[in-house]
Amino acid sequence: MTRRLRFNGTGSGVNGCPSVHEDLDTGEVIVHGPTLTDPDDIAQLRHLNEGEVPIVVPRELLVDFGPKEVARVPDIIGLDEFDRLFTQFEHTAWRLETRSRYASDELTDTYAQFMRGEPVNWEGVDAEWCAERREQVALGKRFERVRIVDDPPTAGQLYLLDNARRNSSVGEGILNLWREDADRFRLPTEDFWIFDSRLVALLDFDDADNLVSVELITEPAAVLRYVMVRDAALHHAVPYEEFAAQLAAKGH
Repeated sequence: MTRRLRFNGTGSGVNGCPSVHEDLDTGEVIVHGPTLTDPDDIAQLRHLNEGEVPIVVPRELLVDFGPKEVARVPDIIGLDEFDRLFTQFEHTAWRLETRSRYASDELTDTYAQFMRGEPVNWEGVDAEWCAERREQVALGKRFERVRIVDDPPTAGQLYLLDNARRNSSVGEGILNLWREDADRFRLPTEDFWIFDSRLVALLDFDDADNLVSVELITEPAAVLRYVMVRDAALHHAVPYEEFAAQLAAKGH
């Protein structure tokens, strides 16, 4: 079976070598870099078995991008503490939305309106949430999302595309990306927020698509991985208005 490998980082800003990857299922670490070829150097190595290849990597690569614990202990916070992050950050809040369905959306009156085929008037909906967003944007803070969409889109994804009118009206930048493109660019399936490029809030959903907990990630190398995902997603995603036009052209 093909491994599920995650790119952790590289010690080179030029050619990407040497680098560290991690097996998401086994936790094994894969390091690649230039091979050790001098016979006198190789002769000093102990327990180098047939089929094994010695490679040379800078110490900083392992310190920066290797695992820091044998078994990682997640830092789980409550949903109230998670809500406070949206007023405590200083500069940027960015989200990758990857799920085909969010159960909480389906409990709203606007979702019921949308599913009945009625036009949704987003003005005045979630007035407290909208007021908070406008207040934070007025302070110079920036909110952005990239939403991954299946082809054909699910009902929940079409609802969120319509919902983007509300989000953009309070100052959020909303972009979309086809899932096949997200897969091609090897974006993760994780759903998360990044705050100020220094803190990641990883959202955990149950089998019924309910948000049940949030994991905080602050370790710099781990945060960097999510920041690289953000940059790739922003590079390929398009504004929701343009994406809606693509959907119409496809007949969705």
